[in-house]
Formats: sequence, structure tokens, C-alpha cells
Amino acid sequence: MKTNVYLEFFGEQIKEADLISQAKEIWVKDGHKASDLKKIELYVKPEDDRVYYVFNNDESGFFHIENTQNDF
Repeated sequence: MKTNVYLEFFGEQIKEADLISQAKEIWVKDGHKASDLKKIELYVKPEDDRVYYVFNNDESGFFHIENTQNDF
């Protein structure tokens, strides 16, 4: 079964998969191997236009929400 989860906020829409992909890119850009990423926790805070992350219960930070979907 294929599923899609969308977050809609302030007239914008973003897919859950896009947020996960952005988080994984940060992990790799920080010099880690993709295979070392075992757990991702994301906390979406639309009012701040940020997604806070925790990697492997250890490293944390945030990135800005990038709307890749069409406005509705």
C-alpha cells in the first residue's frame, strides 16, 4: 500500500517524504554515512517555518520548511 502524508499550513502544502528527504540530506552533508542513520525524529513547527530534527537520539538541529508543492 502506498501512502502520502501532507502538511498544510498558511496556504502551503508539503509532503512528509520531502521533509524526511531534506533531513537525510543534512545528515550526509554533515559528513555522515547514510547507512549510519538509524532513526529520524521530526518536529514540524509551521508558525516558525522550521522543522526540528533529532538524528539517532543524539544530534539535533533545524531546517527551514521548503515548500515544494503548489500553493492551494
